Amino acid sequence: MKETFIPSKSYIRKNWYIIDATNQTLGRLVSNIARLLKGKNKPYYTPYLDTGDYVIVINSNKIVVTGNKITQKLYRHHSGRPGGMKIEKFENLQKRLPNKIIQESMKGMLPKGTLGRQLLKKLYVYSTDSHPHQSQKPEKINF
Repeated sequence: MKETFIPSKSYIRKNWYIIDATNQTLGRLVSNIARLLKGKNKPYYTPYLDTGDYVIVINSNKIVVTGNKITQKLYRHHSGRPGGMKIEKFENLQKRLPNKIIQESMKGMLPKGTLGRQLLKKLYVYSTDSHPHQSQKPEKINF
């Protein structure tokens, strides 16, 4: 009888990738990033282990959405106090905090629980071309 292969920590190789979000559709970009963070592009992918890579997203302020989502998509945040619901439209949030749009959509696509939180820590989002991860020598990916 064959045994199931479970990769050990020394077997798992974690690469660094850089993705330019200029003129990319939000949903398609985030689904491809989720595949890299989970490690689904590797032959030793295991659903309950962190086998994924590190991802750097640059130019998050130049992301696009289709249809009327620019004016209709809403982001909600509650402070926990009575009357503490804050609602912000996509276009306002893109001007104010463009990184939060990608981070929130990634949070929804990753597994819920400790593994999802661990995977989300490997995502770095920047609104400009510059980033402090040059020493990791990230590989550029185009989708």
